[in-house]
Amino acid sequence: MRAWNLLLGAVAVVMLMAGANWAMADLPVSSALSKDSRNAGISMRAYHRWGVDPGTLVVDLWGLPTSVSMADVDRALFTAAEALKDRKYGKVVLAWRGGARYVMDGDYFNTIGREYAYQNPVYAVRTMQEYLRTPDGSRAFGTWTGGMLGVLGKQMEDHQKFHRGWYAASAFSL
Repeated sequence: MRAWNLLLGAVAVVMLMAGANWAMADLPVSSALSKDSRNAGISMRAYHRWGVDPGTLVVDLWGLPTSVSMADVDRALFTAAEALKDRKYGKVVLAWRGGARYVMDGDYFNTIGREYAYQNPVYAVRTMQEYLRTPDGSRAFGTWTGGMLGVLGKQMEDHQKFHRGWYAASAFSL
């Protein structure tokens, strides 16, 4: 009888954590994404790391249509940030099918979300890579200096590398 009560208690705790993840992370993101038909086919989930760490958000891509562009994925990520702009996270993990690919500071994620309604998204696209780290904590990309055209070119190269590293190399066998 005691083992049965422990099992029921454990199941209740797991269900409570799953419900909290769904309500606090995944529901706002999936609702926001569903409002724009251009996001059709983009399977993006949001949840707390391991289901129990509210200080770490995981933005996890699970599937993409073959017609998706980098701009579509950027828009989906920025929409997720906007949907969660009032929540505080220490860090945000960008994952592909459960595997961490990049880590972003939570404050920067909040900035993207707060500014998405009025900021030129091209600015975020160009500069976002400077704020990314690999899962081991090292910088994923550098910061560029010099002439405007040279810097812009390098930032856009980094942007393409970011997408290949996040999902494209796996999703489309690039």
